[in-house]
Amino acid sequence: MVTAIVLINAQRGEINETAQRLLEIEGVAEVYSVTGEYDLVALLRFQDYENLADVVTRHMQQLPAITRTHTLMAFQCYSRADLQQAWDIGLE
Repeated sequence: MVTAIVLINAQRGEINETAQRLLEIEGVAEVYSVTGEYDLVALLRFQDYENLADVVTRHMQQLPAITRTHTLMAFQCYSRADLQQAWDIGLE
């Protein structure tokens, strides 16, 4: 599974609509409005890199309100669920 985090700047007044349009793109799992340098953060999940490239370089560029993106590739996911499962080994 390929996971990417895309930091997004959008035009003022277009953040909510842009978030909704991003969620219509296959592979966009979640979109958050955030404070700070960026307006939105999108979490993308795909089976392969080709789909990721298509979404970031083609589908996102077609949204006129997006003015800038910065894509981060995830190497490994750490979560509380994973930690709990590790402590539960052997309890069954």
